[in-house]
Amino acid sequence: MITKEQSGAFYTGQYRNLLAEYGYGEQEITERLEQTWQEMFEGDEDTRIYHESGEDMGYMMDTGNLDARTEGMSYGMMMAVQMDRQDVFDRLWKWTMTYMYMTTGENAGYFAWSCATDGSRLSDGPAPDGEEYFAMALFFASHRWGDREAPFDYGTQARDLLRTCIHRGEDGVGYPMWNPDNKLIKFIPNCEFSDPSYHLPHFYELFALWAYPEDRSFWKEAAEASRDYLKKACHPVTGLAPEYAHYDGTPNHVRGFGHFFSDSYRVAANLGLDWEWFGADGWEREAADRIQAFFADKQPDDYRRYTIEGEPFEEKALHPVGLLATNAMASLAAEGPNARANVELFWNTPLRTGVRRYYDNCLYLFALLALSGNFRIWMP
Repeated sequence: MITKEQSGAFYTGQYRNLLAEYGYGEQEITERLEQTWQEMFEGDEDTRIYHESGEDMGYMMDTGNLDARTEGMSYGMMMAVQMDRQDVFDRLWKWTMTYMYMTTGENAGYFAWSCATDGSRLSDGPAPDGEEYFAMALFFASHRWGDREAPFDYGTQARDLLRTCIHRGEDGVGYPMWNPDNKLIKFIPNCEFSDPSYHLPHFYELFALWAYPEDRSFWKEAAEASRDYLKKACHPVTGLAPEYAHYDGTPNHVRGFGHFFSDSYRVAANLGLDWEWFGADGWEREAADRIQAFFADKQPDDYRRYTIEGEPFEEKALHPVGLLATNAMASLAAEGPNARANVELFWNTPLRTGVRRYYDNCLYLFALLALSGNFRIWMP
C-alpha cells in the first residue's frame, strides 16, 4: 500500500500533467513540447543552442559566452533521454568524453566545466552540477535504451562517475565533490561551501538505488542532508536562496554571490521536481508557495537581483524567462493561490531568442517537460 508519505511519482508511476489540469489540450501540449525541442536543437541560428560536430558528436553552446559547459552538456543529455532522442544523447556524451573528461591531475575522473566549441579546454576545473546531471542522465539512458560498448555503457559510466565524486582525494590526490562529513555538495571540489541550486535530493534518492552497493548509503544520507540544507538556505519569509551559501545555509557573499540571482532560480524548479517524484517533505510545498508569493506582484521585465530578504537591487535579471520558468515548475509543489498564475505566465511566454537564450531556454524546456508530466524517472 502506498502511504501519504509515498505519494510521489516514484511510488505511484503517475506524473501530474499540470498543464492539462489547468485546461490546456493534450495535443497543444504535445505540439508545444515538440516545437520547443525543434527550435532549441534543430532551429535557426537565433533559437538553436545544439550544434552537431563531425560525424558523431554535438555540443550545447552557451550563447552568451560562446563556449560549451558541463551544465549545458548534461542538461542536453537529460533533455534527450526524456525526449527519447538517443542519437542526440550519444553525440553529446561522445563530445563530453572526447574533450571534457580529465584523466590526469587532481581532477582526474571529472569533467572540465568549460571548453571552446572546437573542444579546446578553457578550464581544468569541474563544476559539480554537471557531474550530477551527467550521472542521472546516464542512468536513465541505461534503463531506457540499454547499455552498449564504452563509452555508451551508460550505467557503468554513471556508477564510476559517482564513485569518483565521493571518493576522490581519499588517496591524497584531489578532492571529492561532496563533503564526506556533512554529505553536502560543494560549489567546486576544492572549496568548502555550497550552491543551494546544486542540491538535487530527488537525484540522490535514485543514486542510492543504482550506485555501486558500497556507495548507496552515502547517497541516501545525501538526500536527507540536502533537504535539510535547503530549509536553512531558503529565507523563511520570501523563500529566496542565495547563489552561494555556507554549510549552515547562510549566504556566502564572496565576489557578490550571496544574493538571489541566476543560479538561485533553479532552487524553485528542484523543489517542484523533488516533490513530484518523491513527495518526501511537506516543507517544499511551503517554500514553493513563498517563492511564488514573493514574485506575485512583479513583472518579468522588472525582475532583478534581490537580497534573500527580498530587497531589490538596481541590476535587472539577466534571465527573466528562466526565472518565470522555474517559478512555474515550483507549481508541482505549490498549494497556494499563485500556482496557476505562474503556469499560465509560463505558457504564454515564448522561448527566448538572441544572445542570452541558452540558460533561459534550458530552464524553459525542463519546466515544459515537468509541467506536462514528461520529466520522468526511467527505471531499470
